[in-house]
Amino acid sequence: HASFMRSFDVLMVFNAANSPALAVPRLLGKKIAINTDGLEWKRGKWGVVARRYYKSAEWLSTRLADRIVADSTGIQDYYRDTYGKESTYIAYGAYPGVSRDPKLIEPMGLKPGGYFLQVTRFEPENNPLLTIQAYKKLKTDKKLVLVGGVPYRSGYAEEMARLAKGDPNIIMPGYIFEKELLNELWCNSFAYVHGNEVGGTNPALLQSMGSASFVIAIDVPFSRDVLSGAGIFFDKDAASLAQKMNWAIENKDGLEPFRKRAVDRIKEHYSWEMVADGYEALFYGLTGTDAVADLNKA
Repeated sequence: HASFMRSFDVLMVFNAANSPALAVPRLLGKKIAINTDGLEWKRGKWGVVARRYYKSAEWLSTRLADRIVADSTGIQDYYRDTYGKESTYIAYGAYPGVSRDPKLIEPMGLKPGGYFLQVTRFEPENNPLLTIQAYKKLKTDKKLVLVGGVPYRSGYAEEMARLAKGDPNIIMPGYIFEKELLNELWCNSFAYVHGNEVGGTNPALLQSMGSASFVIAIDVPFSRDVLSGAGIFFDKDAASLAQKMNWAIENKDGLEPFRKRAVDRIKEHYSWEMVADGYEALFYGLTGTDAVADLNKA
């Protein structure tokens, strides 16, 4: 439909899986940019056919779009190394979070600083099961809160429930859509566990940083790209994660510098204003104009 409209300057598409839809606007000479998102073909939930489709769609994105948008330098490196294609880096953003009503977490049996938190889809490449396995190795009165789920029957999620069953300190409330409650969970957590391996710049990780969480992240390029020195890293191993969680408990008085660096990093590199400016520059660049000239015409 958009291919036959003349009221837009650039067609902005998200996720490489949608690249086949770019063929018609490309033939009609439309300007196209695509944010390819993460490495979807690496997700454990996909079968062989779906993985091949995602790989093909990645390649097609590099052929049909005028500009590839990467949300992390790791994704930039991947497209450069795999397809010989340069891309424009535009990350996601987050707003700094401030606790305004910590009593909201009390009905969940929680108190400020009394729990580890992870907010994610319950899928293998996000490693929430690993988090439970690591937590059960600890001797602590701090709780573990796992927010999220999957919208389909999953043996992985069922194994999580089985492992957590009978432990009152492992809390799995499912999806939480109330922004105020989520804000309080992030702002009042003792530490945030980030286990996502394949998704590029992760919005939940950014929000945890903006909320001054102490972050323990899986050691992959995407995590290091975002966190830099604002958190610590664990290997994909329950013993490694348990060791880092225990380190945080034993060094609780030394976590404040990490929290401050996380908030500063969001303000300096991941503000929504920077994201908006990045896309504005991208669109003006594709149309061969500039913002100042356009404003003067108005």
